[in-house]
Amino acid sequence: MLRRCSSPVRHSDQVFEARFLSRPNRFLATLELDGAEIEAFVPNPGRMHELMIPGKSMYVRLNPGDHRRTDYDLIGLHHDGILISLDSNLPNRFMREMLVNHSLPFFSGYDDVQSEPRMYDGRFDFRLSGANGVQLIEVKSCTLVEDGKASFPDAPTERGARHLRGLMRALSEGVASRAAVVFVIQRPDATVFSPNDATDPVFGTTLREAYRAGVDVIPLITMVNEWHLDYVRRIALDLTVTH
Repeated sequence: MLRRCSSPVRHSDQVFEARFLSRPNRFLATLELDGAEIEAFVPNPGRMHELMIPGKSMYVRLNPGDHRRTDYDLIGLHHDGILISLDSNLPNRFMREMLVNHSLPFFSGYDDVQSEPRMYDGRFDFRLSGANGVQLIEVKSCTLVEDGKASFPDAPTERGARHLRGLMRALSEGVASRAAVVFVIQRPDATVFSPNDATDPVFGTTLREAYRAGVDVIPLITMVNEWHLDYVRRIALDLTVTH
């Protein structure tokens, strides 16, 4: 019998508790489930060294498919008494739901929500349009929190800096009247957000440049509930340079 995860985690019949063993590469983890070793897809390219600890109890979702190497996805864990989502796809789904339902007051005045609009040889996550003009939004998943401070990224990301430059370009060329990067923190224990200069100083520099150019930097904390994200609040932003 597969061992289903126990209280306090509410779960579907497809979510199980397993013991983390190793992470052979960015997208693969090995775990022990009911005495058998399994492989699980890791839907998060971040390093997550502070979370990926051998022997730690984690949660996997059964998700078999003909074109998949593994039958499971690694979706989260308890750490320091809180439930953390490891799925970097959840923030975009969370943001779309919040935008469509007009649940975020700082994104009011827009009637149309377009996902992944093409622009500048790539895509942004969202394009909003309405009485307030056009707003472009990029969404980043964040799981790294230390002493109440959330940080991004936890691995170098040239792609992240490129997205920020795209937002700045859209503002400077008048393609958008507003632009924002939203850091969705998939845990509720952060009180402030800062770029992770020690891991990726280029991203930190670019984020500060984008902020000065008019890009809104919005960190949000969320609570994991039945492996969905519930909005908690916007937290403080600290752009002080640290190394």
